[in-house]
Amino acid sequence: MSQEIREPKQERSIEKKNKIVKAGYELFSEVGYYNTNTAQIAKRAGVSTGIVYGYFKDKRDILLDVLAIYVERAFSPVLEMIDALKMPIDLHELMIGVLDAAISIHEQNAKIHEALHAMSHSDPDVNARFIELEDDITLKIADRLKSIGVQVDCLNERIHFAMDIVQSFSHEFIFDHHTYIDYVRMREIVQNTLISLFI
Repeated sequence: MSQEIREPKQERSIEKKNKIVKAGYELFSEVGYYNTNTAQIAKRAGVSTGIVYGYFKDKRDILLDVLAIYVERAFSPVLEMIDALKMPIDLHELMIGVLDAAISIHEQNAKIHEALHAMSHSDPDVNARFIELEDDITLKIADRLKSIGVQVDCLNERIHFAMDIVQSFSHEFIFDHHTYIDYVRMREIVQNTLISLFI
């Protein structure tokens, strides 16, 4: 007999489901995905384990909703910067702000970030959700830049490539720590590369 998953419609039920997702986010961030179980999530959310299974098939199902929160938190500082832009754009200041925000969010969410990215390579649903959310953010940034008069060829491609560069540098800066790399100089190279994409 397959488990019936409810989609909450009443405000109280929606609030319970949101508490479960929030608890999952907090625990995955604090102790990691693999060190968290549904009983811990239920306890943190203040609900029974049965209620958790009423809304989610399993811990992985919770992770898919957590992923949306993570991506929103990861990109919201950048989206706020983009929303506040006016012409003429100071690309140097913008790229400093983007890199500062990206490094900060990676520091604050290191455990959940590592778990999500590891799973994106092995779990098609996690990977598909990442791609869907990245696409949404790329298009939001492109729409905003167009609306203030930014005119460069292949804008979507440039934005997506810039996002990849920022993500890669943030990983390098927070997680990798190669002794032969001067991270101050590397950051300057990254900033200049990002600026060159939008000139």
